[in-house]
Amino acid sequence: MQKLTLACLLVAVAAAAARPNDSHYTDRYDNVNLDELISNRRLLVPYVKCVLDQGKCSPDGKELKEHIQEALENNCGKCTDKQREGTRKMIGHLINHEQEFWDQLIAKYDPERKYVSKYEKELKEVKASCCWLV
Repeated sequence: MQKLTLACLLVAVAAAAARPNDSHYTDRYDNVNLDELISNRRLLVPYVKCVLDQGKCSPDGKELKEHIQEALENNCGKCTDKQREGTRKMIGHLINHEQEFWDQLIAKYDPERKYVSKYEKELKEVKASCCWLV
């Protein structure tokens, strides 16, 4: 789930800001075209670099970065269903096509690998099922 959460937040910028009732992250980015983002590194890399503190952040990127740790810790409990779906798509891409970025994200947000260990079974299923992304 950690990978799912991180990818969702990274790509959909789903957790950019909390809704007023604080029960979910904003859904204003739920219509981001993930296929376009995945297929165009020029669009993807700035978000990754922002979250890794390796580059400038757009305003939505800054907010995204602020919510990643919380989303990891609460199992994406404030994510919308669409954000969870997008997460599955993005995580498959990161694992299978952007391994270096994925490793850097894990090192930054889960250096003890406790989320990876906790959700290992599900993460393997995501990796195994991602062939539909190609």
